[in-house]
Amino acid sequence: MIVTTSQAFLRTANLDDLDGITDLHTQARATYYQAGGLSEVEITSPDARARRREAWMRSIQSDATTVLCAVLEREIVGTLAMGPPLESAVDAAAVGQLYQIHVRPGCWGQGIGSQLHAAFVQFLRDASLDTGLLEVWERNTRARTFYTRHGWKPDGHPRPGPCDASYVRMRLNLGSDF
Repeated sequence: MIVTTSQAFLRTANLDDLDGITDLHTQARATYYQAGGLSEVEITSPDARARRREAWMRSIQSDATTVLCAVLEREIVGTLAMGPPLESAVDAAAVGQLYQIHVRPGCWGQGIGSQLHAAFVQFLRDASLDTGLLEVWERNTRARTFYTRHGWKPDGHPRPGPCDASYVRMRLNLGSDF
């Protein structure tokens, strides 16, 4: 999948992007988790980075997961991972899951997250799915505001997260927009 816009170039990620995606993810996590009370050591330790790198490698190599990079001036400034629902109880014939959107903190507010979100909505449409599902840490107010602005609503199914704060599950219903 390749999409070109006036802001960033969106393309399918490959293993050559692995370190860039891992670094970007680490920077984004450090910003929102530290703001929510998680220690920097828990976020940026070499072990935590290695786990993130391994997870991204599995995602990029997976046939079920789509990973996109947003590239601006040859630098990865955003990433998106999406695919089928992670919970077996969720109907994969109707629902696609947005696993992660991350934008380099210095690039926030430039529309890159919205570009990546639009790619997720297109993913749903291309797969004839009418519902999107995601989880967001309740203390990540920036992300929750972003998703709410794009039409997502909490669905009442939280799960435990770090620092005694839950992950909030949210849904996007394309409905009549479909």
